[in-house]
Amino acid sequence: MHRAFRIKQPAMTAVAISAFLFAAGSASAEMQFSAYGGFQGATGGNVTTSDGADFDPNWSGKSFKMPPYFGFRGIWWLDQFDKPNWGVSLDYSHAKVYGDLGNTPGWSHFEFTDGLNMLTLNALYRFQDPSRNWTPYVGLGAGINVPHVEVTRASGTTFDYQFGGPSLQAQAGVSYQFAKHWSTFVEYKGNYNFVNNVSIDSGDTLKARVFTHAINFGVSFNF
Repeated sequence: MHRAFRIKQPAMTAVAISAFLFAAGSASAEMQFSAYGGFQGATGGNVTTSDGADFDPNWSGKSFKMPPYFGFRGIWWLDQFDKPNWGVSLDYSHAKVYGDLGNTPGWSHFEFTDGLNMLTLNALYRFQDPSRNWTPYVGLGAGINVPHVEVTRASGTTFDYQFGGPSLQAQAGVSYQFAKHWSTFVEYKGNYNFVNNVSIDSGDTLKARVFTHAINFGVSFNF
């Protein structure tokens, strides 16, 4: 039996955007909204199931295969608290994870490709200098992951969104302001995801640890 708890990807995106807009409306501070895509890969350990399966799926990302890898981010910079270099971000990423099963007996399909959705709350620090238009930054945070679990094996098929578990995030990049309200950025972002006991067919569960890593290119609107 599958879990009663389910999350749809559009609903998760709407929650992230709504939370950011609420914060923007309730504080007179520097706000920033960003959209990004890029090159995303994946690594991880063995996958285990409650019925005894244990295999290394040789993870991969395939960023530009439909649906593509993408993300949105809202940042509230804390200048109103005299901490203009510090910020808080809410970050939603639609990552993708493909498992190459090789010769795994009885398994023919294993993916989190619609996708391995992540929502994290992060602390950011930027290294500002008024004499230049480019600004390095770093960030750390944590949140949740919601994979779209796609499993086909001899005993049945699973194809649905489920709550996976916690996600840890780290990032470092540089932004470049090219207009009053607009900037672009390039960054590295990594997420370590705990996919804990998601339901699959026959009443069994699956556990995995997945590290997604990405080089992101994006654009930001400041207001």
